[in-house]
Amino acid sequence: MATLSLNTVSTSTRMHRLSHHLPKPTLHSLSLRPLRRSPVKIQAAEVGPTMVTSSGFSDAIGDALGQVGIFSAATGEEVLIKDLWDQDEGMAVVALLRHFGCPCCWELASVLRDSKSKFELSGVKLVAIGVGTTDKARILAERLPFPLENLYADPGRKAYDVMGLYYGLARTFFNPASTKVFSRYESLKEAVKNYTIKATPDDRSSVLQQGGMFVFKGTKLVYARKDEGTGDHAPLDDILDVCCKVAIA
Repeated sequence: MATLSLNTVSTSTRMHRLSHHLPKPTLHSLSLRPLRRSPVKIQAAEVGPTMVTSSGFSDAIGDALGQVGIFSAATGEEVLIKDLWDQDEGMAVVALLRHFGCPCCWELASVLRDSKSKFELSGVKLVAIGVGTTDKARILAERLPFPLENLYADPGRKAYDVMGLYYGLARTFFNPASTKVFSRYESLKEAVKNYTIKATPDDRSSVLQQGGMFVFKGTKLVYARKDEGTGDHAPLDDILDVCCKVAIA
């Protein structure tokens, strides 16, 4: 794929130019599932009481997410999310990318990769999860590049359902929050130098999934942010600030 031409022009012009370089799924090719998806119901018998916190998430959300099986990009094996960090006191940044063929997610992955050493200095595990199969994950890892040991695939979007992340045509293509990506043009330009649409999931309905960013200490959710639209990522400074403060406390 050709490198994006990202000049300093108006937002509308940038959006028009960028649209020529990004995947253009159609309603026919998407084989859409219902646009309003119900989040997975958490059974009280499995995770205990579900008192809602001020963040809008249940106190049991960490336990529920921990039971989700995802696939290691490094080995192809299925692992439970709870086995990726110490569930008592360990800290983890869990980044749920949209899908491995999303250019905006290549940009986010590059930012996370470049911040990995900062997370590690604070004793924080980086867990990046994307929608698609492990072979799609490895395309991103090899061409971006991104560390395989920190990358996982969730082809069934189970983690996304547990966290109640947004899904739908309007969120993906028409949400005003999606325009924020144009304030990060240089970062996006650098991230997609080796981009290929081949990383896009074979299940085209997956491109309608939005992501989110979460920080856990053990099973306790200490930071949560759902992406409102494509490219509407959590500010890295906010994540680093939370990681450092909670790790020291």
